[in-house]
Order: sequence, then structure tokens, then C-alpha cells
Amino acid sequence: MARKRKGRAIDGVVLLDKPTGHSSNDILQKVKRIYFAQKAGHTGALDPLATGMLPICLGEATKFSQYLLDSDKRYRVIAKLGERTDTSDSDGEVVQTRPIEFSEETLMAKLDSFRGKTMQVPSMFSALKHQGKPLYHYARQGIEIEREAREINVFELLFIRHEGDELELELHVSKGTYIRTIIDDLGEMLGCGAHITMLRRLEVAHYPQDKMVTLEQLQALLDQATEEEVAPSTYLDPLLLPMDTAVIDFPQAHISDELSVKALHGNAVAVDGFSEGELVRMVVGDEQRFIGVGVIDNQGRVQPKRLVVENS
Repeated sequence: MARKRKGRAIDGVVLLDKPTGHSSNDILQKVKRIYFAQKAGHTGALDPLATGMLPICLGEATKFSQYLLDSDKRYRVIAKLGERTDTSDSDGEVVQTRPIEFSEETLMAKLDSFRGKTMQVPSMFSALKHQGKPLYHYARQGIEIEREAREINVFELLFIRHEGDELELELHVSKGTYIRTIIDDLGEMLGCGAHITMLRRLEVAHYPQDKMVTLEQLQALLDQATEEEVAPSTYLDPLLLPMDTAVIDFPQAHISDELSVKALHGNAVAVDGFSEGELVRMVVGDEQRFIGVGVIDNQGRVQPKRLVVENS
């Protein structure tokens, strides 16, 4: 007999404003405890140094977190010029110090070289896996693993300021883009070296910044509920975004109530107006109830890929 999961069967997405100095998994576990959720998962780790938007999926929403991993991101970054570190951020050891001697014209030209599609070699201090372990596991042992360059796209790179040894930028980038690598590469191009001292993720996909909440806010609501002797869900659950917000950009495939039973058993059902291979959001009935994500097959049907298990 399967062991019953501990916690609430609560589904949705929390937009957490991650504080600095904590790992993403540490924050995930704290949010899971506050919500007393059965399942939780984050959508792309932020370094302990970094702050900002960390969507945390609860319950059935975890099935769709991969699509947020694949989404565009926007960051604000401050770099210190003149020093290169072994991790490309201020958590590492300084390995080289050089004078800052470039002109503003040179800076602008080098920044422009990062805009658009380029090839990037991921940092050894990334979470990319090699033989089942993240690269940073090897980096901390002084082991260098050969990495292949991957195509990235910097959709927008905004110059904010350059004051003394500080450079501030804002970047809108495709999935898999390492900001620390951009800063390290830029420092080498400028001949002075550079590393990140502040990194804040402003946006993930379409999620708005004003919907972010802090751990302190969540804990305060939990404490308020306890003090008032009401269910914590009274204050916490209204902060959850619907689970289908993770795939809101997918075209919507309407399925009739009759066909929904078949779809919910994993069977392909007929839909109109889509191309083979297209990913779609499956909704049912007039209320457009979200039941999962599917892919259009070569017969124009939607084949379920990720289905919502509805709580009874």
C-alpha cells in the first residue's frame, strides 16, 4: 500500500523574491514548509549570491516547471572591474588584479558584441550535469571538465552606469545563458578582468515583478493565521498563481467534456487548428478548466504529455 504523502495537496505557483546568501533549494524547502505542501519544486536555481524572482511550483504545478526553465529571463547585474575571481563572482577567490585602462568607446563596442546570438562556454561553477553531477561539484575539487559552447541569445543589453571600478547592466536573455560568464568574458575583452558583485533576477517568462513575495512576508502571514487561530491557507493561498501560468504562452486547445475523459487517461483526442509538433495548453468546457499540456501528432490530434491529477 502506497504511503500517504505528508502535507497539503495544494497546487499553484509562488513568485518568491529570493534573498542573498541562501541556496535555491534552501528557499524551496522553507516555502514548502510554510505552505505545508506535499510537493514543491523551483524553476531554475539562482546562485546563493543572487536575489530576485524564483518561481516555486507547488503540487501539480511541479509538472510544468520545466517550461519555465526553458523561458527567457531578465537580470540586473553589478560587476567589479579590475579583479578576476575563480568563480566569476565575489564568493570566489581573486586570481588576478589588473588596471582599468579602457575607454568608454571600447566598453560600448565590447558590450555590443554580446548582443544577439552568440556562442557561450558554460562556467565550471554552473549546475550543468556531467556524469550525473553538477559542474560546480568538480570545480570545487579543482577538476576542469571540457564543455561545449552553446548558442545563447541576448535579446537586450542595457548599459546602466560605469563609475570607477563598477559597471551596472540589465540583460534580457534566453534560457541557459550564464551572466557570470558574460561578465568574465567582458572583463577579459577589456583587459582588466571582472566579476559579479550583485545579481538580481527581475523577470522569468511573463511573470510580473509586483507579484513577488519575500520569505518574511510568507512567515508573517503564517504567524498571523496562527495568532488568529485560522487556517494558514486563509492568508497564504491567495498569493498563489494558477498552475497553468507556467504555460500561459502556449496556444489553447479546447476539449469537450466528453473527450476530456479520454484525454485524462492519456489518449490522443481530436482538436482543430494546430500544426504537428506544436505544444498546447489543454482546457475543458466553458469554464476552460486546465487539464495539462499536450503535443499535436501527425493526425492533428493532441497527445497528452503532462496531465493534472485533480484532488478529490
